[in-house]
Amino acid sequence: MNSTGTEGFDYVIVGAGSAGCVLAERLSRDERVRVLLLEAGGPDTDELIHVPAALGMLFGTPADWSYRTVEQPRPGRTFSWPRGKTLGGSSSTNVMIYIRGDRHDYDSWRDEHGAKGWGYDDVLPYFMKSESNSRLGEPYHGSHGPLHVEDRVYTHELSQSWLDAAVAWGLDRNDDFAGASPAGAGLYQVTCHHGRRWSTADAYLHPALGRPNLTVRTNALATRIALDGSRAIGVTYLRDGQERTAHADREILLCGGSINSPQLLLLSGIGDPGELHDAGIDVRVALPGVGRNLQDHLMTPVVWETRNSTDIVRDLLTPDNLERWRAHGDGPFASNYGEVGAFLNVTDDQSRPDVQLVGGATALVLSGEEEPDRPVFTMNCVPLHPRTRGTVRITSPDPQAPPLIDPRYFDVPADTSAMVAALRAVMGIAHCAPFAQYLARSYLPAGDNLNRPDGMSDAALEEHVRRWSATAYHPVGTCAMGSAHDAVVNPDLEVYGVERLRVVDASVMPTVTSGNTNAPTIMIAEKAAELIAERPC
Repeated sequence: MNSTGTEGFDYVIVGAGSAGCVLAERLSRDERVRVLLLEAGGPDTDELIHVPAALGMLFGTPADWSYRTVEQPRPGRTFSWPRGKTLGGSSSTNVMIYIRGDRHDYDSWRDEHGAKGWGYDDVLPYFMKSESNSRLGEPYHGSHGPLHVEDRVYTHELSQSWLDAAVAWGLDRNDDFAGASPAGAGLYQVTCHHGRRWSTADAYLHPALGRPNLTVRTNALATRIALDGSRAIGVTYLRDGQERTAHADREILLCGGSINSPQLLLLSGIGDPGELHDAGIDVRVALPGVGRNLQDHLMTPVVWETRNSTDIVRDLLTPDNLERWRAHGDGPFASNYGEVGAFLNVTDDQSRPDVQLVGGATALVLSGEEEPDRPVFTMNCVPLHPRTRGTVRITSPDPQAPPLIDPRYFDVPADTSAMVAALRAVMGIAHCAPFAQYLARSYLPAGDNLNRPDGMSDAALEEHVRRWSATAYHPVGTCAMGSAHDAVVNPDLEVYGVERLRVVDASVMPTVTSGNTNAPTIMIAEKAAELIAERPC
């Protein structure tokens, strides 16, 4: 491995994902500063990135880190954890659903975790600043931000039918999950623009690429943060077989996400002393919370074979429809599969939703193990407030060795109980008109008279949860913000014990938000950009 010299910038941003692209654009607006953005993956030129219905085709490609968890003991299997590895990060590979969570998420960050300045009223302006919503406006939505959010230009007939059934079952119709409350059932809005995926690379980075003070380097793997005593001074990275160092005169900003940000801190000697010692890494800053507090939403599918209708993937992703999408940005290729869903409470009498439902007319997330040979409809159950906490660890100083990801999904029985209650709700909705007329037979769980809610025991449903659950792609918390002893960053997102180093991504969330995490991550970066710009030189 060859080595080259040191370059100088004001800011070095590690990771061009949902947060890093935001920071690159916002900070480089100041012509006086020099900004370097490092991305381990390549450019976002693959057409599959921009076609909404191609999202599953990106898993296992160069645009994916292709992580897997350690074996989870109760199901006795590992879990696939796709994460975006390209400009835009996971916003270039996700399901594009635009969800913010609810007021309590952010108020609890402030009140229960010591994250002053991160209550709901504090963060709402940053959600609005980022957003350009095609239908909705004030007081909850923005219309002039870089991030396009729209009503999906294509919706399958079964999604609308399921929505009508959910209302018949007793849920309120909700046309704005990111408004006053997410409670109710509705069609999801998506981060798309005229039927095309609209990642943070599209929204923020590409319009800024012509600025002479912004340098973007792809295929650049950050390997270590260079420290001078307790001060972060640069980032070492691998590119084209050479090791290089970028010096930061002002700050280093970690935007690698909930896996790569704690991994880089640990590789740099910032973390739990015992773990660092075991990995053969010298301790530079003792910070036990790094890589702890890992949270993720787990989702479990209920799947039915359907009749007198179609399956998006099996029947509608045809060459003619692809050309239709290329020409007009509409048709089935504009589907994100997770077209319809709901937020509801299934475990207590409180109004705050504790479950999200996400589904559509195809085999949406079946652990990658099942390819139905007939049309199906999937509805996934996602308990929103998991109690279990996992870890991200390293076992060697090799930056190219994948970290050990242990979400510990089934450690807390209450999490499984919530999933069982959610499954029963989904089964109840399915038997309401007009959706019920399209159901031919049960696919998963199989063999129980279309899975009537009272027809399966809790034990059988718990086994289904362990066998068929998958990640909802929402890992957070591994560099948690707050004032507790195990917090990693303070409310200004500065790493405790290290000067001029911040973490800006989903890893700083003390608890996972109540829904999809991409919009909250973008909000975090918008707020962080102001915090950074306000700091004296």
